[in-house]
Amino acid sequence: LAVLRSSIREYLCSEAMFHLGVPTTRALSLALTGDEVVRDMFYNGNPELERGAIVCRAAPTFVRFGNFQIFMVRQELENLKKLADYTIRHFYPHLGEPNKEAYIALFREVTERTLDLMINWERVGFVHGVMNTDNMSIMGLTIDYGPYGWLEDYDPNWTPNTTDAGQRRYRYGNQAAIGAWNLMQLGNALYPLIKEAEPLEEILENYQISYLPKHIRMMSDKLGLKAAADTDLVVDLEKLLHKSEMDMTMFFRNLSTFDKNAPDEFWTKLEESSYSETPEKLIPEWNGFLKIYAEMLKAENRDKTERTAEMNKVNPKYVLRNYMAQLAIDAANEGDNSLVSELFDMLLKPYEEQPEMQKYFAKRPAWAKTKAGCSMLSCSS
Repeated sequence: LAVLRSSIREYLCSEAMFHLGVPTTRALSLALTGDEVVRDMFYNGNPELERGAIVCRAAPTFVRFGNFQIFMVRQELENLKKLADYTIRHFYPHLGEPNKEAYIALFREVTERTLDLMINWERVGFVHGVMNTDNMSIMGLTIDYGPYGWLEDYDPNWTPNTTDAGQRRYRYGNQAAIGAWNLMQLGNALYPLIKEAEPLEEILENYQISYLPKHIRMMSDKLGLKAAADTDLVVDLEKLLHKSEMDMTMFFRNLSTFDKNAPDEFWTKLEESSYSETPEKLIPEWNGFLKIYAEMLKAENRDKTERTAEMNKVNPKYVLRNYMAQLAIDAANEGDNSLVSELFDMLLKPYEEQPEMQKYFAKRPAWAKTKAGCSMLSCSS
């Protein structure tokens, strides 16, 4: 009993993620049911009738961590083994016939895929919103598009989920850690088949060890650096982005135009990308960072055209900001699907300039900061 509102969000976002190069389920179709569905969007005792809809989801499999957990909790070990064997035979056949070694190898590959997924989410500024074990794919896909959101002003503590507003468990900067927690639950569920904790612990430890180098490499790519950036430089930049309330998508896309021989000229781009009312207070800090960044680019002596092209392959120009989806939802509820189609077409080519879509390469409008559906959402979104 889905509603049109949430169905449009899933339809657009799952396809947007695919074209951003992020592992995901896909959306085959979106259709109205002709029924009306009762929804209390913010769980505040104000239910309303909404138009019913169906998204046809497509994926190699919808098996999740939670499917293994429930059999372990119920001590249905025969079914647990059947599920693990099915998963290996159908989706990881290169691991060979199911046995202890294959179960360990399965856990290792799922762990590696999950970490790569977390890094990809960070790269494009995506926040899932509900990372429980039932929303973690055994194939490392983004699955279940509920109260997701995109970082606009860079805030590692931001969560799009109203029911997570207090604890902020699923905030942007904590997603990799929650990925590790979920993997621990999967390891616990597979333990009865392996009956040895050490290999599972070793795999989980490697996840923790591998995270920072992968994060730094991802950030170095976004900065257009061939060599891995210094960790302190990345940390300082992320702090500065946060303090400046810098629009993440605009900042990194604009950075591809940075002139290493005239770093001060980039200040105009910074002002255009900041949500802060007083960005000039941070001029000394930004000048310090840009000077270091310029020196790094000079040391690499990389052709600017080449650097720009490489940066524009990992830094999207267009993402599905929540206010865009809400505008499309509002129009569709009135029977006008043109904006859904327009956004869909734009999101097929998120790394291309698309001059006709330039209006969407802009900061979130002020009216959208507190509007329902544009800032935070519930699990009924």
